[in-house]
Amino acid sequence: MRLLSGRPARGSLAMQAMRARIADALRDAEAGDDPVRTATLRLVLTALRDRERAARRDDGPAELTDEEAIALMRRMLAHREKSMADYEQAAQMDLADRERREARILAEFLPRPLTDAEADAAVSRAIAETGASSIRDMGKVMAHLKRKYPGRLDFAATSARVKTALA
Repeated sequence: MRLLSGRPARGSLAMQAMRARIADALRDAEAGDDPVRTATLRLVLTALRDRERAARRDDGPAELTDEEAIALMRRMLAHREKSMADYEQAAQMDLADRERREARILAEFLPRPLTDAEADAAVSRAIAETGASSIRDMGKVMAHLKRKYPGRLDFAATSARVKTALA
């Protein structure tokens, strides 16, 4: 797949759309003179590029999958949340506020997690679509859910839901 510029497209359409949204938000942040947002968005784009370079060095695929990009951003978000808690415990509220702001910026670009009701419905649909009938089919159902809802389900909790539904 090639873009109009003649350069090869990077990643899936969803990944391209996420990168485009981040790049647009970065331009807006730079124009709006928002240093925290600018630094956070630059960090995200750099982390995505670095991960792709590392994959190419290791003879892996040249582009990150949507799941890998989402996982990377979730790790960045988790790091911010841990730092925020550490700063609050140390009574460094100015640093905790900055981490909180960075966490909100990262969360803007992550897919919205499914609610409990949506997750239950997704599990029911996955069981029906895969034809699962017993606990032995759990792997098939989980693989289906991972493909269909990347980054939107807590798979530890979903595993328990699937196990209950198949029991």
